[in-house]
Amino acid sequence: MENSNPKEHNIVDSVMYNYNSDNSQWELENRLLKETIDQLKRELDKYRSTPLIMCEVIDLVKDKAIIRLQNGNEFLVEISGECGKLAPGDSVLSEQKNLTIIKKSPKSKKFNVEKFVIIEKPKTSWKDIGGISEQINEIHEIVELPLKKPDLFKKLGIKPPKGALLYGEPGTGKTLLAKAVASSTNSTFIEIVASELVQKFIGEGAKLIKEIFELAREKAPSIVFIDEIDALAARRIEIGTSGEREVQRTFMQLLAEIDGFKNLGNVKIIGCTNRKDILDPAILRPGRLDRIIHVPLPSKEGVEQIFNIHTRNMPMDKSVDIEKIVSKIVGYSGAEIAAMCTEAGYFAIRKNKKKVVMDDFLNAINKVNKEKSVEDKEYVGMFG
Repeated sequence: MENSNPKEHNIVDSVMYNYNSDNSQWELENRLLKETIDQLKRELDKYRSTPLIMCEVIDLVKDKAIIRLQNGNEFLVEISGECGKLAPGDSVLSEQKNLTIIKKSPKSKKFNVEKFVIIEKPKTSWKDIGGISEQINEIHEIVELPLKKPDLFKKLGIKPPKGALLYGEPGTGKTLLAKAVASSTNSTFIEIVASELVQKFIGEGAKLIKEIFELAREKAPSIVFIDEIDALAARRIEIGTSGEREVQRTFMQLLAEIDGFKNLGNVKIIGCTNRKDILDPAILRPGRLDRIIHVPLPSKEGVEQIFNIHTRNMPMDKSVDIEKIVSKIVGYSGAEIAAMCTEAGYFAIRKNKKKVVMDDFLNAINKVNKEKSVEDKEYVGMFG
């Protein structure tokens, strides 16, 4: 046998190595290109596929279902075998051409509610409220007592009240009352601004009301607080625009939820307004908002209580004459007293003082009085 040349072996090995290396590189590039093409095909299929319609199951009829579309139209449609078990009230996705139900919607039925309500567990206590002891007793009787001691009502054979209406001037503590009773009963506080319930399309506002009360029942014990309820429950008129008629539909749904077929249970309603005079009598009759509570401006004793609440953590100089301050701010609302105390703190901060002195309070009172006079002039200019 002839001896092989080592140099030839090295050349052959080098060529084979390069060939294998290039081949592996080509295979890798080929695989990456195939994956890219497959991904692009999947994306194209998404663009070509027909979108599904979101709708709600109203009823089941044998192997078919009655569904309601967003525009309010109802249809009897087929159900796909892959859809699984359905129940009235489920949100489903339907094919556009013949509306066959394809699958259940992963969305919750209450997909709109979170945008329009504030859900919280308030920490406001009765100690944070002053000057309205009579109103505190009334809200205690109508909301707190039924939630804490329902057996008392069963023994006496009476139905616990469903809710209350708080009315009075701005800044008198109506919202604080609602939050304090929610805190004392450990209830979920669901706050709604009534104007948010008036929606653009027909039926949306009424559906939103229904979903809010379903949410309240799920989170019971709960308190539904409707702020500025006059935006929704104003006196109805016979002739109006389409927008006014939609407000009336939403209002009628609210009335139906309050005294409809579904028991409210541990759900209490508190309405709040500055304009009780324009409310519709339907919302004020017994059996709906059972107690109508006026929250007035505080008396002189109430002003002193509120002042002490807002200054309890404030370091004050010995020169501060509380009686003189109180005499100057009689007629202030609770919110204005709080604003005055805050302004006094700012005057002290500007002078880099560690305590608030009498002059700081007097300057703060003058500032609040100027702002009040400007607001009064603007009000007279608009409505006077």
